[in-house]
Amino acid sequence: MIEFIITKQISKQGSNNLIIIPKSLKGELKPKDLVEVRIKLIRSGGE
Repeated sequence: MIEFIITKQISKQGSNNLIIIPKSLKGELKPKDLVEVRIKLIRSGGE
């Protein structure tokens, strides 16, 4: 098991909120890989 910790700001695309995976992880993460995602709110960006 490999573990990465990424701190990201949530983006908006239309009515969807997104978290973009950094391009630098492209070699490690491939389509159909099973990953665990945990969301920890560090700071609220507003209401």
